[in-house]
Amino acid sequence: MRSRSLLRRAGGCTVLLLFVAACHHAPDAPSAPMFTDDHGQLTIPAGSPLRSHLAVQPVGGGDAAAVIELPAAVEADPARVANVLAPLTGRIVALKVRLGEHVRQGQVLAILASGDFAQAKSDAEKARDTEALAMKALERARGVQEAGGSAVKDLEAAQSAYNQAASETTRAEARLAALNGTAGGRSRELALTAPQSGVITNLAVGAGAQVGDPTATLMTVTNLDRVFVTANVDESDIGKAQTGTAADIILTADPSHPLHGKVSEIDAVVQPDTRRQKVRIALPNPDGRLLPNMYATVRLAAPQAGGVFVPQSALLMNNDTVSVLVEVRPWVFQRRPVQIGDETDADARVLSGLRPGDRVVVRGGVLLND
Repeated sequence: MRSRSLLRRAGGCTVLLLFVAACHHAPDAPSAPMFTDDHGQLTIPAGSPLRSHLAVQPVGGGDAAAVIELPAAVEADPARVANVLAPLTGRIVALKVRLGEHVRQGQVLAILASGDFAQAKSDAEKARDTEALAMKALERARGVQEAGGSAVKDLEAAQSAYNQAASETTRAEARLAALNGTAGGRSRELALTAPQSGVITNLAVGAGAQVGDPTATLMTVTNLDRVFVTANVDESDIGKAQTGTAADIILTADPSHPLHGKVSEIDAVVQPDTRRQKVRIALPNPDGRLLPNMYATVRLAAPQAGGVFVPQSALLMNNDTVSVLVEVRPWVFQRRPVQIGDETDADARVLSGLRPGDRVVVRGGVLLND
């Protein structure tokens, strides 16, 4: 705002000096004054050369789109970030991947030697064997009962024993399946597999490492086929960005190739440390061009309601005051201070001081600016 104001003043002085110089050297310069000032009313008399240098037009009101620029960064889609944990304690006997490596779903990432896993496998095998034995006993009891050689209670006891054995098998196999892996070559080795296709973006373990905390993340697999560009909206601009708002994204790493998208998600909270609201634009990333943590600038076209819009050329600077010249009757003008809101290179929104339809000097006003 300050730099633009300085340019207005400098430009105005230059035009005024050139105009005065032209009038001074003109051989037929008129004797009538260029304008008169009667208690703030500036009158351009007939014959004044100023009449050919001024342009007057009515100003309009209504809504306009103001472009706001927001700092942003590329982020992975949280729904496509999977942490790999060891479901049991043990020791990493083999690490099959490297940081930054692309992996596919189900690929073996590491082998964990674990006594707990060996116990879980043993429990499942015992349960299956017990179930098979109980099934044979049940079949024999049915045959004897059908031949009339045993009481009904013996058949019921065999049926109960089989039901309990089947339930234990289900529990043991469910426990084994919940360990998030498949058995390796040895009964005590657990193969940790990739939960999804993606890239190893975090690796916190090495071969030979002891895993003592089953809640600790060993590595992270991130799918980058789709990413977010997350912009940070200042608290004073909250509400200007809406879901579906068109956005232009300029990457710091590649500013000559802007990207285009729409706002897909808006946080319902303001970040307590930055006092900003996060706005996300989802972008496809099939070639992996967009990397997490890349810096960017997001430009949003935010609607601005109300106010009157004037060309930048209509604004005049007097010290720290911005004003315009309003036509009160033909070729009579009055200076009126205005309050400026959002600006572009071409226009400015006037918050107070003008009404739609007021006629203002839009060209040559600096010639009347003292």
